[in-house]
Amino acid sequence: MTATAPTGRSELLRPDGGPVRVLVVDDENALADLLSMALRYEGWEVRSAGDGAGALRTAREFCPDAVVLDIMLPDLDGLTVLARLRRDRPEVPVLFLTAKDAVEDRIAGLTAGGDDYVTKPFSLEEVVARLRGLLRRSGAAARTPDALLVVGDLVLDEDSHEAQRAGQPIHLTATEFELLRYLMRNPRRVLSKAQILDRVWSYDFGGQANVVELYISYLRRKIDAGRSPMIHTRRGAGYLIKPGE
Repeated sequence: MTATAPTGRSELLRPDGGPVRVLVVDDENALADLLSMALRYEGWEVRSAGDGAGALRTAREFCPDAVVLDIMLPDLDGLTVLARLRRDRPEVPVLFLTAKDAVEDRIAGLTAGGDDYVTKPFSLEEVVARLRGLLRRSGAAARTPDALLVVGDLVLDEDSHEAQRAGQPIHLTATEFELLRYLMRNPRRVLSKAQILDRVWSYDFGGQANVVELYISYLRRKIDAGRSPMIHTRRGAGYLIKPGE
């Protein structure tokens, strides 16, 4: 993963044209680091805190556009942190992280002013998608005019998850979409199997690297079949995508 958005990719921006700011609050350092890395990959500016006091202090200094907030913290609970956040920034959208799945816990979080929640364990893709929705609805950020990823005659909409080549729709599974998105964010760049596994499967993957070969073959059948090939193999190095010739 990279810490900044690759050149030419679509992203959400603040009204002033700057990168979206997100505060991640979780006392599990590994999880907070993983979330922060995924959000930075979106091109967003990210700060993190491991407890409620740190979250409130960072929020005052950082002025985030959205907050990802664990409901269980070692000092103040997430509901208390939210209430104090709302005093200074009443409009900032908050996405709760919780290990609890009882209906009353969800209701308590939303009633306290939380805008949405995800229950652990969750996928990074889901957190990013929910944050994108909250940021757009709150008006804190908007899509750039060139919100589509385009390589040659292949077009991918990151928000609707729709793809088409030469105007013909291509139906993708969630994993195929994530793999194609990664390739299209890095056109003409050779990506190794290790890089692809880290970005697409992340910490959820525990199998063999040949899963990359398998999903590359799936994409080729859907994108390259009967057309000039766009997905190429560089033996011993990895894979890349470029416009068909």
